[in-house]
Amino acid sequence: MSYFAKNKLIVLIIIAMLVGLVIGYFINVSLTNNKFEYNKEQLNSITNPEIKKAVEAGVKKYEEAVFVQAKKTIAGRYSVLSDIFLHLIKMIIAPLVLAVLVLGVAKVGDFKSVGRIGLKTMIYFTCATLIALALGLVIVNVFEPGVGLKIPLPDTNAQTGIKTNVQDAKNFIDHVIPESLIRSMAANDILPIVVFALFFGIAAASIGEKGKAIINAFDSLSHVMFKVTNFVMNFAPIGVFGAITAVVIMQGPGVLKIYVNLILCFFGGLLFFIFVVLFLISTLFKINFFKLLKDIKEPILLAFSTASSESAMPKTIEALEKHGISNRIVSFVLPLGYSFNLDGSIMYMTFATVFIAQCYGMDIGMADQIKMMLILLVTSKGMAGVPRASLVVIAGMLGMFKIPGEGLLLLLAVDQLLDMGRSATNVVGNAVASAVVAKLEGEKF
Repeated sequence: MSYFAKNKLIVLIIIAMLVGLVIGYFINVSLTNNKFEYNKEQLNSITNPEIKKAVEAGVKKYEEAVFVQAKKTIAGRYSVLSDIFLHLIKMIIAPLVLAVLVLGVAKVGDFKSVGRIGLKTMIYFTCATLIALALGLVIVNVFEPGVGLKIPLPDTNAQTGIKTNVQDAKNFIDHVIPESLIRSMAANDILPIVVFALFFGIAAASIGEKGKAIINAFDSLSHVMFKVTNFVMNFAPIGVFGAITAVVIMQGPGVLKIYVNLILCFFGGLLFFIFVVLFLISTLFKINFFKLLKDIKEPILLAFSTASSESAMPKTIEALEKHGISNRIVSFVLPLGYSFNLDGSIMYMTFATVFIAQCYGMDIGMADQIKMMLILLVTSKGMAGVPRASLVVIAGMLGMFKIPGEGLLLLLAVDQLLDMGRSATNVVGNAVASAVVAKLEGEKF
């Protein structure tokens, strides 16, 4: 079998990314070169230098507004393609998570076994989260990407469009315990679906023979959903093309020059987390890390190119089972990981918060940074169902530590690019978590 036939989806996604980069670049350049036309003779006829300067500034501001609007309009036409793909993925997530988790819990069998696996999973998630939070702080303090950033600070009254939402005990419980399974599935809110599936799976297993019919029904549902996933994945290259093209049209190559230090620092931190931290964890538990990476390369690329961990979830489940991890572990650990173990996003929270403080020349002491890390250990959980969850949590941290909230605008220009890196890291982190729990349960693969 040829390489293309064996890795058709990966090859097509890479081609889509490259084509999107080229087309997006040329559209951005053509828009940049297409200057707004105005009557220069009338401008030159103004004799008062102050009035002339004010008029020139107004013309420049209007020109920039026209340019931005043109970019948004054209980019929107391409982003429709990625929106369609992501909507198709979201259509799959809720029924797939419910089916595989009910099946996995039913196979585990009882509260004692579920509790044992759940405890091991949560201990691992907590340790991984602490490492990711600490790594974000170390990188941002050592390399100081916000110091000397030559970019104007946002106006004091500038609106970020991101709602502050720091979780406390009450709204965390409101979020976790579902009032209605149907409402949670409609909102693609994974954590409440997980809670319901735990109870339902244990109940189905506990009634013995009478529960087998419903367990078999969920087994059939899971197979159907994986087949639907395969249908949807045929659209992935088109969705990737739309996403990449829209990002390049909006941002252009110029934004990379401005934020090069920030991008290099953060992506360097992600690579360190994957190839040092996760590699060492895998070595400790005798997991073949590079074989695992090879087996999940498709969902990693999918998450990176769409900047969505969610888009890679169905393929990650399939890949981990093919790797040799049992369905009962994958279907239990992976859905929980999407709420409790988003390593790339978690690392970004401490990194971005201190980065913004550095841009404003604020010194956040080590005691406050440790306090920030411990708060984020709790408040970052269960946020996966919130759109732009990382930015929502960061907005809460800015207010808590009296860092100007409008500073969040400093990140928005490159947030999509950074999200690509953290989404891919989330996939690798959850794959390693599943493998670790499987090893702790005595599985050999």
